[in-house]
Amino acid sequence: MKIQIKTDHTIRGQQAMLQRAESIVENAIGHLAEDITRVEVHLSDENGKKGGDHDKRCLIEARLRGHQPISVTHEAGTVDQAISGAADKLKNSLDHTIGRLSPHEGRKHMRVND
Repeated sequence: MKIQIKTDHTIRGQQAMLQRAESIVENAIGHLAEDITRVEVHLSDENGKKGGDHDKRCLIEARLRGHQPISVTHEAGTVDQAISGAADKLKNSLDHTIGRLSPHEGRKHMRVND
């Protein structure tokens, strides 16, 4: 799973922040790494220099093998909070999508025993 992080001109791409972003995403969806080919994280500040509450935005798009990409967004007061919120949303969305694609373990066992 390849993780790409992109920032707009208002977010400084400091190495430590980029590493934290990668770590947050990896911790949230790393368990699904073999099903995901690429993850793109887009960070932006909606108000620029003006400031404001919930003006940091994180959009994450995950590309599942053989399926349409799944994207989520989250806005928060800090970049880290925006990344964490979006990563949690993506984890839930991917778990739900992959769960629907996979056969249920209970059904598999029922067929074997029949």
